[in-house]
Amino acid sequence: MGLSRSPRPPPLMILLLVLSLWLPLGAGNSLATENRLVNSCTQARKKCEANPACKAAYQHLGSCTSSLSRPLPLEESAMSADCLEAAEQLRNSSLIDCRCHRRMKHQATCLDIYWTVHPARSLGDYELDVSPYEDTVTSKPWKMNLSKLNMLKPDSDLCLKFAMLCTLHDKCDRLRKAYGEACSGIRCQRHLCLAQLRSFFEKAAESHAQGLLLCPCAPEDVGCGERRRNTIAPSCALPSVTPNCLDLRSFCRADPLCRSRLMDFQTHCHPMDILGTCATEQSRCLRAYLGLIGTAMTPNFISKVNTTVALSCTCRGSGNLQDECEQLERSFSQNPCLVEAIAAKMRFHRQLFSQDWADSTFSVVQQQNSNPALRLQPRLPILSFSILPFILLQTLW
Repeated sequence: MGLSRSPRPPPLMILLLVLSLWLPLGAGNSLATENRLVNSCTQARKKCEANPACKAAYQHLGSCTSSLSRPLPLEESAMSADCLEAAEQLRNSSLIDCRCHRRMKHQATCLDIYWTVHPARSLGDYELDVSPYEDTVTSKPWKMNLSKLNMLKPDSDLCLKFAMLCTLHDKCDRLRKAYGEACSGIRCQRHLCLAQLRSFFEKAAESHAQGLLLCPCAPEDVGCGERRRNTIAPSCALPSVTPNCLDLRSFCRADPLCRSRLMDFQTHCHPMDILGTCATEQSRCLRAYLGLIGTAMTPNFISKVNTTVALSCTCRGSGNLQDECEQLERSFSQNPCLVEAIAAKMRFHRQLFSQDWADSTFSVVQQQNSNPALRLQPRLPILSFSILPFILLQTLW
């Protein structure tokens, strides 16, 4: 009697299991990104709507916050007693700790929910340690093929090399061309330009977006510095008439998206003491900084010869709010957390090209700490996920 063969597990199930280990969570799927959140505001609202008392309190609070066309300091704009009572009723609901994600589907809806249930913050009570975004930082490898840069001159600056890497990547090139077209021309429409800039920095891979914006230049290489400064098309993206910084911030706070990005920046790029101890990791600060690009608070490099960044605004005419205005200015131009995060990323980018990797395709991992390090793995094959299922099927069968 022959030995009976044990039944083979269903190949499709194995394939799905293996794919779940290979593919990055939520890759190319904004809905998956939303489902990864510990407590998405859109999901929290659904739970709230299933409870009649919670639903009634949320709807009433929505009518309270919708009347706020321009956020004002709390002492100038107090909420009515019934609105405060509605806010209190939601303190024990899942809404109170809900968060959003930059790349999630229906981000604007999620942020509207967040600001509805946090009316005090909508009115100007900004807590430096609370961001509307749940920020997940991963050490997912960057995968690049530098051999394609052989078409450039050997002495080409790094900003040009990162621009070429973007051009050779279909998605990055498409997104970059979109904002290039929207931000070009004498009569460019600034709101369209800013929308396309946001789209680029939200949808392009971080390795490409950060490489373009934070490429290192030699101090004497004015051309490289000018290319870096022009990355965000400042002639169209920045205000044609320089506004007062406090007016610019008020305008930003009136928009839920801009207000959220500003809060995120304050949370993750905040020096906690005079020694410059930072609230969170450099990677989170950089992500929050890039999140401001395409909003009313879009920052940029102030010149082509250094890496100092600033808002496009002035403190002239601030009157007795001069100190507050200058503090806002310094939160960008003299922020030790932001300055070091940018410097560390530029050192990382410079190290990428410090050796001759022209014949290699490799994976790069930057550690998420205050002293970024590289692990370069030459000749690591890069598999396209479009052909990965076929390869796995051949293995399983």
